[in-house]
Formats: sequence, structure tokens, C-alpha cells
Amino acid sequence: MKIQKPNIKFKRFIYKQRDYLNTRAARIGGYSFVMSIVVLAIVIAVNIFVSSLPTKYTQFDISAVKLYSLTSSSKAVVSNIEDDVTIYWICQSGQENAVIEKLLDVYDSLSDKLTVVKKDPDTYPTFAKEYTDEKVTNNSLIVVSGDKSRYISFESMYKTDASSYYTTGSASQSFDGESLITTAIDYVVSDVLPQAYVLTGHGEADMSNTMKTVLEKANVETKEFSLLNEDSVPEDAAIILVNSPAKDLSDKELSILESYMDNGGHIIVLSGTENENDLTNFKGLLTYVGVAMTDGIVIDTNRDNYAFEYPYFLLPTLGESDITNALVEDNSKVIMPIAAGLTIENTAGAYDVKSLLSSSSDSYSKAAGYSLSTYEKEDGDINGPFSLAISAENSSEGSLVWIASDYLLDDQYNSYSSGANSDFFMNALSWKMADNESLSIRSKSLDYNYLTISASAATMIKIIMIGVIPLIYLLYGIDEVFRRRRYSLE
Repeated sequence: MKIQKPNIKFKRFIYKQRDYLNTRAARIGGYSFVMSIVVLAIVIAVNIFVSSLPTKYTQFDISAVKLYSLTSSSKAVVSNIEDDVTIYWICQSGQENAVIEKLLDVYDSLSDKLTVVKKDPDTYPTFAKEYTDEKVTNNSLIVVSGDKSRYISFESMYKTDASSYYTTGSASQSFDGESLITTAIDYVVSDVLPQAYVLTGHGEADMSNTMKTVLEKANVETKEFSLLNEDSVPEDAAIILVNSPAKDLSDKELSILESYMDNGGHIIVLSGTENENDLTNFKGLLTYVGVAMTDGIVIDTNRDNYAFEYPYFLLPTLGESDITNALVEDNSKVIMPIAAGLTIENTAGAYDVKSLLSSSSDSYSKAAGYSLSTYEKEDGDINGPFSLAISAENSSEGSLVWIASDYLLDDQYNSYSSGANSDFFMNALSWKMADNESLSIRSKSLDYNYLTISASAATMIKIIMIGVIPLIYLLYGIDEVFRRRRYSLE
């Protein structure tokens, strides 16, 4: 067998490569290659580590209204969860709502007891029926803990207010997801919910949809009761609601309610101008805390204090209190239609009385009430200003909130106020309820804030951006070229 000699050219190639590897350029290249591998490994490791961190450490909310951030109230509710809570996100693959997705990530990162689980209705078509009989739409939520659950529809999280459409040509939209999710979590983990007893037996008005929504949102259970066959208010009553009574209290009923307040009870009354029927004993509750109601309907001629060209659709000034402060901060406008005037008379009594809403000094009360024929002031009309809603509190934490309009929570007027009316009632409801976190959670506006500038300002900006700034860079470049050329010649 003939042995083939090694190829001379191949041997030279090997020697040449070996000599090259001993050169400085080869060593530098090898060092660069190794460092690139090390840096790449570090980058991969850092990315893996960061991706495993909770979103609260890796994502930052830079939206103007903090759309993806939670209030302290929500954080308090979620942080104090003791039982396991699951938020089922009903959503088809590829149809995820970005706002809801990011918000759920924030909730998920706050507690090990809370878990977010996505359920595709195409894969699990009957899943939602276990918890609700309603038609479940994409991006809706079901919050579950143990045997309790609450369904949150996608439509309920996005609220549209069209009240300004005919004046501005546009409707405003807001996102109420945080409030609904937080109150749903609070509902499913609570063993005992506050009980609101709704007074009956005096021709009280039915609760509007707005009132029902507020009570549900506040996780308050309602029960109707009558004082006609009771000697006292039920012991588990967290609050008594009196909604636009048409007939008066008896002396015994008045005494029971006064005693209830004296011993730490909380009462909210919505009752304004009397229509035919005399409500002397109901107004006796006001007298008991040092407040008097003026006969008639309040008219306010100050253009800043009424809406829609009707001087009895009042836009009251908000006072300073725990009930109104959040509304003042949000620059909210409460609408008080067809209201009676209240006057604080006794400031040294057992109750500390505050004016929550008030009319301007240009207001007056039309003594004719519902029979008025003109908005002009006449003989017998009483000069303002007036309180339109008051709060009264005693040393035993007993309290009365009186809202001097029967229409504050009318669905239409609440829509006109962009929800400020329901927010005001929510705050009054939550004021004396322990551990109620609904007080400070507000919906977040999704409207854009446009920058409006004049034509002259726009022209000046164009000149600066298109002409002045490029010219400065051009002159700087020319100067730099000549400077370097002079330097090279020297």
C-alpha cells in the first residue's frame, strides 16, 4: 500500500495560521470575541432576571391620569387579603384590552393571595355560566373567593357621558375599572357587609338605578323596614336611608330616629321642597341638629351657579369636609335640581353642623314653590345664600346628612353631572362606615387634553423649528469647518 505524503500547501496553511494566532491582532480579536460572548451572556441573564420581577418594578405609569396605577384604597384592600382570590379574565385570544391587561398585572403583583386567570370563551364556552346568568362579553371579569363571586362586565368599566355633546360636539369617556375591581374583591372576601335600612311607610320614592349602583359599588346590602311596627332601629343597621318621603313621620318615629343618632347612628335623608304634604316631623330631624328648612324652591341668578339656562338647576359651591374634599380636588360639579334652602341656626348645640353644598349670595327662595310662575324675585321670597346639603355630627359619632333635593340621584341629572352627584352620595354613604374604601376611588378620564394655540403662535413655532434652529446648526458647522482649516494651516 502506497502512503500518500502530506500536501505541502496544506502544511504551509497550517503553519501560517499558527503564526497568525501568535500575532497581536489575533490576540486582540480573540479577546474581543470572548468579551462579546461574556457581555451577551450578561445581557441575557439580566433580561431573564428582570422578566421574572413583578410588573410594579419593571413598568412605570406615565399616563396623565395614572390609568395603570392603583390608589392607596385599592392597595389597602388587596394587601389585606387573607383568603385566596381569583380574577377570571374572560377574553378571546388576540382580543385583549390593553388597559385592563396592564391593570390586572398591577393587581396580580400586589398579593400572593390574588391570582389572575385568563379564560378563552372559545375554549371554555360554559365557564362564565357557573357565576352569572348575564351575557358575558369579551374582556369582562369574574372575581371569585370561596362561594362568593361578582361579575364585572366590560361595558360597566367604560363610562360615556354624552351630556356635553350638544354644546361641544363630543362625549367624554372614563375608565372605572379600578373602583369596580377593588369593590368586587372587598365584597368576595368580606364575611359581613354593612346593612343599609331603607325607611318605608311614608310614600318614599323608589330607588333610582343610580342609587342602586352606588349602594352595590359600596358593598352595602339594603333592607326595607318600617318604624310603624318597631320600637327601635335594628342593631345591625350601619345606616338609615330616607328617600324622598311624601308623608310625615309620627312623633314616635321621630323620637326613635333622634335616639338612634344620639347613640352613634348614621342617617341620610334626600328630601327637598314640600309638594302639598306637610313634613313637619321629618323637618324636626333638622331642627334637632340646629338647622331650619326654608319654604320654597331656591333660585340662583349667579350664572356660575346654575346650569342649562334654568336657575333652579343649581351648581352649588362645595364646602370643606371629608364628604366633599375629593370632589373639590377633582373639580367636580354637583347638580342640585329643584332644591330647598337650609339655614344653620344653632352652632353651639350638641351637633357640629357643616354646609356641604351652598348657593351664592345672589340666590333666593321662591315661596311659591312648585306653583312659581316667574323666576324673578317677588315679595315674600327669602334672600340667600342657603345651604343645599348639610352634615351634622355629635360626640358619639352619630350623624345626619340631609340633601335638600329629591332629584339628586335621578339618572338623568347624575349623567349631566358626569357622575359627580353619585360620587357625592357615595361619599356621604361611606363617611361613617368603617373600612369602606369606596370613598376615594374615582373613575379616570380617557379624554385627550388638546393644546390649543393661536395662528400667530403657530407661525412663530414654524419659523423657529424650520428656519432658526436649522440655520444655527448650519452656521455652527460652517464655523467649525473654517476653524479646523485654520488650525491645519498653522
